[in-house]
Amino acid sequence: MTSKSSKKIQTTKRKPAPKRNKNTKKRKKRSLWLILFQLFLVGVILFSIFFMIVYLGFTGHVPSSTQLNEIKNPQASEVFSEDGKLLGRYYIENRSNVRFDEISPNVINALVATEDARFYEHRGIDEIALMRVFFKTILLQDRSAGGGSTLSQQIAKNLFPRNDLWVFSMPVNKLREAIIAYRLERIYSKEEILTLYLNTVPFGENIFGIEVAAERFFSKSPRDLTVDESAVLVGMLKANYTFNPRINPDKSKERRNVVISQMVSNGFLTEAEGDVFSAKPLGVKYRRISYNEGPAPYFLEMLKPELLEWCANHTKENGEPYNLYTDGLRVSTTINYDFQYYARQSVLEYMKNLQQVFDDHWKNADPWRGNASILQRAVKRSERYKAMHANGKSENEIDAAFNQKIKTTLFTWNGLKQVETTPMDSVKHYLRFLNSGFLAMEPSSGALKAWVGGIDFRFFKYDHVLAARQVGSTFKPFVYLAALENGLSPFDYYPNEKKVYEEYQDWSPSNSHGQYKGFYSMEGALAQSVNTVAVDVLMKTGIDETIETCRELGLEADLPEFPSLALGVASISLKEMLHAYATMLNGGIRVEPNYLVAISDNQGKTLETFMRQPAQPTKLNPVNCRIISHMMESVVDQGSGRSIRTVYKVPGEFAGKTGTTQNHSDGWFVGLTPKLVTGCWVGAADPGVHFRTIRYGQGAYMALPIVGKFYHKLYRDSRYRQMQYASFPRLDNQLLADLHIPAYREMLELDKEDNFIERLFAGKSKEEKLKEVQEPSKKKEKKKVWETIKSIFKKKK
Repeated sequence: MTSKSSKKIQTTKRKPAPKRNKNTKKRKKRSLWLILFQLFLVGVILFSIFFMIVYLGFTGHVPSSTQLNEIKNPQASEVFSEDGKLLGRYYIENRSNVRFDEISPNVINALVATEDARFYEHRGIDEIALMRVFFKTILLQDRSAGGGSTLSQQIAKNLFPRNDLWVFSMPVNKLREAIIAYRLERIYSKEEILTLYLNTVPFGENIFGIEVAAERFFSKSPRDLTVDESAVLVGMLKANYTFNPRINPDKSKERRNVVISQMVSNGFLTEAEGDVFSAKPLGVKYRRISYNEGPAPYFLEMLKPELLEWCANHTKENGEPYNLYTDGLRVSTTINYDFQYYARQSVLEYMKNLQQVFDDHWKNADPWRGNASILQRAVKRSERYKAMHANGKSENEIDAAFNQKIKTTLFTWNGLKQVETTPMDSVKHYLRFLNSGFLAMEPSSGALKAWVGGIDFRFFKYDHVLAARQVGSTFKPFVYLAALENGLSPFDYYPNEKKVYEEYQDWSPSNSHGQYKGFYSMEGALAQSVNTVAVDVLMKTGIDETIETCRELGLEADLPEFPSLALGVASISLKEMLHAYATMLNGGIRVEPNYLVAISDNQGKTLETFMRQPAQPTKLNPVNCRIISHMMESVVDQGSGRSIRTVYKVPGEFAGKTGTTQNHSDGWFVGLTPKLVTGCWVGAADPGVHFRTIRYGQGAYMALPIVGKFYHKLYRDSRYRQMQYASFPRLDNQLLADLHIPAYREMLELDKEDNFIERLFAGKSKEEKLKEVQEPSKKKEKKKVWETIKSIFKKKK
């Protein structure tokens, strides 16, 4: 009984057990779902709170739809040549905007295939791509899955930089970009999204946007990019530096071919086309156009203050003044792109060779020859010294800093060099360099056509077009013009004799060739640049009268009232000299140099058109001006500037004048053609650094070759070849015939048939004639005679 009952009892105890287990599982399952549901609710609530925090801008500004509808990113202002080519930019970020129809379809296809294959299917957020990234990257640890960001999200990242929020940075920034992307897609069309992206995306080297990238790496506009070129640029977006075709060509080509394969995979190219483009070389045509590089950096620097002033005085529709660096202004100028290119090329080619000659000339010696003052002046001109001095550093502190080694980049004619050196050695390095300025101007209008202020703006900021330097013999044409204006005759001869001017501290001019004999005509003395005759003519004319003529020509520089004025001791800028020469070439009509044509906004609407100042008649006689330019033709045909013909083979009518200063510190050459006035200066930053001999230090050796190269290149260009056939204004035939006299005579013999002026003095003895020439008191009588001659020619004409 007991055993049965106990069994029974045991049996009854075992049966309920399964029910309790089943109920427990159900309860546990319900609890799990409840917990999951609660976690989900908490997650939703937390995400909602997180979303609202981001959405409302507590973690960083989220632009509204209205703000996104008026997206404005900093846009560089651009300066263009007269033929519409880009000369340079002013910018905070080097970017320029283009329209969708200005972008090659090849770029669009490469971009979509590589960066956002489902671009035309999503609305700013690609959920499928995000899921792919989640599973492959997070769960499978596959780092090749990509980022999952759409082009719209990338635009948001480019336009509205991410915030650093510690561990929350990634989720906050991703959500913020997703919100902005969604809003963008509601405001803009797909074409507008693509255009916005390509105008804002960075391509490295501090450049932004497809236009600047196409220009820099392939020297063309975005609409002209081929499939392979487009693939190179789109490939750079993954890593600007790594896939830069200039820095890493092999990696760039490999990445380009990946982009091309993506275009094939997404149906934008056939496999056969992909193979063709993948086999092509990179074909990079690198060209930098920025603020301090490009075709005309010195011109842009000269122009900048004027443009900043214009911006400060002109306002946009919202009442704010224009900003040169962000508002994308388009500035049109008179500069001719080809002239500028040939001028810069000529300067760089010749100056590289001339520097080698200069270095060989001095060999291992310092060109400043141990002169401490020259070196000290160079130190005080340096930016480092100026900055330290402005910060209140003592001279001892500055000296110590200048003798501590630093890592720096130095300019050399064989490329930039990274070196470790002291600032003092850096100053010595640059003190050795010769520099140059070149300017070309259209005389009839005053329009500037080419402006080269130095050999490299990055390292030599000083603009030698605007720098005042002693002008040497390029001043002599003004002396002879003043002589004609004041009654001296172009038919007379002047003795080449060494004189002492007692009333001027016994000063005595000398000739570079050291010869003092015979007699020169005005034309002969100008062609051979004879100093003694130039000073003699100046003194016969009068210093005050000569200065008055110079003012009529447009010279405003200080002109010393001393006989050495005839030799060009005055310091005048190249720009001012060319202005004076242009006035003379215009027959005494003064036209102010000009360079600004118009300013437009970033939509092409003209904001202001600049009118050049009207021409100003002067007191100068046009016949006299033409006589001087005729004499300057002899300088080129048989005088100190003859290498224009013999070496550089420049055809056509050409007048010119060389200039060399004391100690060969400054070399000049001014070249005149009927359509163009050009000038070049060459020398070191400090006049104390120069060649030791006139063989190398003369203007005919230092400056003339640059002008010769410029015209040689210009006339070989079929577009400008016709310029060589232009003619100077013609002189009266009788006057021209009478000007055709021997340039030099050993003895002054009076021949009644020699020329017209001597026929007027028929019957006078040699002594009387010489007295007439040299007697200052007869100036008024000679002027009357000369005026009579000109009136006769006018009647004949």
